[in-house]
Amino acid sequence: MQHFKTLSSYLEYLDLPRPEHPMLSVFNSKEDGHLPCPRQSSPPITNDCYSISFKKYVEGNLNYGRTKYDFTNGALIFIAPRQVLQWDSSVVFEQKGFSINFHEDFLKGTELAEQIKKYGFFSYSVNEALHLSPKEEKQIESIVKNIEIEYQNNQDAFSKEIIISQLDTLLKYANRFYERQFLNRKEISNNLLEQFNRHLTEYLESGQLQEKGIPSIEQIADKMSFSQRYLSDTLKKETGKTTTEHLHLHLIDKAKNILLQPNKSISEVAYELGFEYPPYFSRLFKKKEGISPTEYREKYKLN
Repeated sequence: MQHFKTLSSYLEYLDLPRPEHPMLSVFNSKEDGHLPCPRQSSPPITNDCYSISFKKYVEGNLNYGRTKYDFTNGALIFIAPRQVLQWDSSVVFEQKGFSINFHEDFLKGTELAEQIKKYGFFSYSVNEALHLSPKEEKQIESIVKNIEIEYQNNQDAFSKEIIISQLDTLLKYANRFYERQFLNRKEISNNLLEQFNRHLTEYLESGQLQEKGIPSIEQIADKMSFSQRYLSDTLKKETGKTTTEHLHLHLIDKAKNILLQPNKSISEVAYELGFEYPPYFSRLFKKKEGISPTEYREKYKLN
């Protein structure tokens, strides 16, 4: 895997213009037409930069980590440092669009350096471009234009502060659009918990716990054809509980039934539920129920 430590080496690989600033690049194309990726295909690559791009997809596959980036309904893309990218020879985008790339060190010493890590759309597991309405496109284009003007003018003591302020504004708008994207999918999200519960129940009742262990949230999300981040964010919004909390509730519910069966030790119950170490099960049970598995068994045992 090829890794680019500097912004200039990464942009050179992409055949983009050399940056005017060693840690910041703004490329804004207003020309119509189609723009294939600069190389016929790419091995997996990573770099130390953040990327914010607006690209309308035409065709081809852009691999993002272990999944494909989904451009079906969106065009605004966010990529964080050290995330794996790879594309094939057929990737083509509309030429009109923008790309802002900045090295993570560009944010050092600013509040944005920590805030940017909290935005869900930069998460490695998000693999879906954000959709913008025509009005939202104009809002983003206006901010990018301000960044571009400051970037191209002679840099002075105020330039970095102004650019970072504009980047902060852009990301706040993006966060609003990300939230709106959830609202537009209310019908899907209302059904999501039901789908999640069904997939989880099927797994827990199929005997796979002992064989394969407790399923990861990523496994369940893949089974449902959603990104892990989208599934987690949606369930959190709709239920107030994380995917992990929902998983634990299912495990505890199943544990209660098994604990009331005679002649099974706590360790056997733990192994049956997919826990590699019984103490982990006991701690989780007590955390969720307020009493230990042994105390629960004594309290509710069948006479």
